Amino acid sequence: MDAGTTVVVAKQTLITFGTLLGIGTLGGFLASKIRIPDVAIFLLVGMAIGPEGFALVEIRADSALNQLILIFGSCYILFDGGASLRFKVLKEVWLTIVIISTVGVLITCFATGLVAYFALHTPMIVALLLGATLASTDPAVLVPIFKQVRVKDRVAQTVMSESAFNDAMGAIVTFAILNIALGLGTFDVHETLFKFIKEAGLGIVAGAILGYLAALLIAHEKWCFLTEYAPVVTLMSVISAYMVTDGMEASGFMAVFVFGLVLGNKNIFGFRMEPNEKKRMEEFIMTTSFIMRMFIFLLLGSQVSFALMNKYLLPGLLIVSALIFVARPLAVYLCTLPDRKAKWERNELLFMCWTRETGVIPGALAGMLVGMKAPGAEMIASVTFLAILITIVLQATTTRWLAGRLGLLVEEQPRPHMEHGKRSLPPPVPIQVAETQGY
Repeated sequence: MDAGTTVVVAKQTLITFGTLLGIGTLGGFLASKIRIPDVAIFLLVGMAIGPEGFALVEIRADSALNQLILIFGSCYILFDGGASLRFKVLKEVWLTIVIISTVGVLITCFATGLVAYFALHTPMIVALLLGATLASTDPAVLVPIFKQVRVKDRVAQTVMSESAFNDAMGAIVTFAILNIALGLGTFDVHETLFKFIKEAGLGIVAGAILGYLAALLIAHEKWCFLTEYAPVVTLMSVISAYMVTDGMEASGFMAVFVFGLVLGNKNIFGFRMEPNEKKRMEEFIMTTSFIMRMFIFLLLGSQVSFALMNKYLLPGLLIVSALIFVARPLAVYLCTLPDRKAKWERNELLFMCWTRETGVIPGALAGMLVGMKAPGAEMIASVTFLAILITIVLQATTTRWLAGRLGLLVEEQPRPHMEHGKRSLPPPVPIQVAETQGY
């Protein structure tokens, strides 16, 4: 590629980014006005501006730029979600999180796969491959939702933690079933669980170490010489946590989630930041996280193939309905049953049954299966994108309403407005964070 061509590509990329930022900001503003999570608006707007709509944006799903945005964006949103959680709450529900992130994935996989087998008249192994692809929930969707909709702490933190932990399990089960479909192995529950424990364990250890080191460098009484550069430290650490852990063939997403969890709870380790530095870092993370989810879901929407979805529309709707109304409730009720200590209430379980959005991770798995020419890959990609569209548009937009109906909605504290003469200016939109995070 000559210099002239490189400049043209660079300019086109800048135009694309500017378009995404401009349209995304308006979409976020609209979401804040109608009080629904912005990821739903971003997805719908992305479908409108993509190649099959007004063709304002076209970034191929298999391009390096798209993969960069998906990987880093998902990592940063996971880090942000981890930093919002509190050890005190997680201690109450850890057993539920562990069971629903492992056994729950298997239950969802087999229940959805069974429906797919009858709906699509496809071989059982291909149906199970689809079930495994859809089995994990998505932190890139759920973290922003609970940032914007204040729900009872232990419910929100359980759902967010599950979405971080079950990504690794979903990927492991997907590729274990793929190996069987390709005649390269057999499915072994013990081996699958061992692999999950290994990948998750290495991710937890790597994330905890990097989280502690980052807290040491930005918040220790004597060693905090990088306090002024705290936002840069978080960026560097998120990238390092993912790349180092991924290089060890472990869960990079788990590592960045735990990194955020440790950094967000740094006060437990005796670390403190000056109020102005803490506020500066929080504002940076809120803005960056907003931009990342804007880019992710606008691009995800722009890459939806209407022709492919239409090909499997009717059986796809049946499968997605089974995923929402059968597989998810089955997983939630069976996986919370052994956790007597948590004492889950009926309204909490009902909310957890409904809140299981499909998003970036299942979409990425489906894309990988297409690239590997896996059996039934085209069908899997079609149903996966249908699941992403339906769960985000239907479930994300009704989260606030359902939480209110079930008595789980927490009243948002009014934020002080800046005084300007006799007028009170509203806080910036669309970045909405209901509570101060403990970075």
